Amino acid sequence: MLWQHAPDIEHLQQTMQGTLLEHLGLTIEGFGDDWISVRMPVDQRTIQPYGILHGGASVALAESLGSLASALCIEDHSTYAPVGVEINANHLRPVPDGQFVIGTLSPIRIGRRMHVWNIEIRDPEDKLVCISRLTIMIIERD
Repeated sequence: MLWQHAPDIEHLQQTMQGTLLEHLGLTIEGFGDDWISVRMPVDQRTIQPYGILHGGASVALAESLGSLASALCIEDHSTYAPVGVEINANHLRPVPDGQFVIGTLSPIRIGRRMHVWNIEIRDPEDKLVCISRLTIMIIERD
């Protein structure tokens, strides 16, 4: 298993309270030995003026999911913290208001100080909506 701390959906959901993740309506859908999935509604919080999923909301989902996963890979949270250093995203198809998307993360490379994640975001019909790659640096806390 990749995780240094076993994912606890209830605890992870609580850590989202009062953050962008809660504002976007992210909920943890599930996890495995090396993957995590979250769900995000396509609604007034996540759409652009044309009534479709905003690309920035997809990027926020991807970075949030990667940061969450990297936190689960850090053994000592009192000394180290994950921070995003680079993200890219290809937006492949629109998702209309009133639907939802599922983001699923998997590792590309997990090192001691740098993590690289692949995040696929899919619509309710399992069509690929966005694909993103995120690089996280593990920094020492002050």
